Amino acid sequence: MKSRIFLLLLTLVLAASSTLTAHASSCSDSTIRGTYAFTLHGTIFLPDGTTLLVDGIAKQTYDGKGNMTQVDAVATNGVLTPGWRSGTGTYSVDSDCTGTLTIFVPGLPDLHLQFIVAQSGNTIHQVVTDPGIATTAEGERLRTPEKQ
Repeated sequence: MKSRIFLLLLTLVLAASSTLTAHASSCSDSTIRGTYAFTLHGTIFLPDGTTLLVDGIAKQTYDGKGNMTQVDAVATNGVLTPGWRSGTGTYSVDSDCTGTLTIFVPGLPDLHLQFIVAQSGNTIHQVVTDPGIATTAEGERLRTPEKQ
């Protein structure tokens, strides 16, 4: 009798944990709703063979519906223009927690990224996919907006 109860409890625990795991591994645009702080590092390879080192920070806010706004401060070869640079973007998150993001900053070419959402949406790992730009960014959620 004790072994039957044990097996029943074990079955229930395993069933519950597999349901939670399956739910936690599915993502959508709303998974990254909120504001994130990013640190970015990388290199830009210019056509003449020279390189530019890039380091910076960004604050990106995702609306959970495919739209993003941001401010950033990016130094190139150690030179940082004072103030915050604004931008907007559109994104899409796939059910496997991978996604794409396009950032629009006035006066600059559009920037295309791929990303992975981790830790139930609390962390985002990004990489720029445009040729000649080898830049990655790591972001963590600062806050999630109140549900409306």
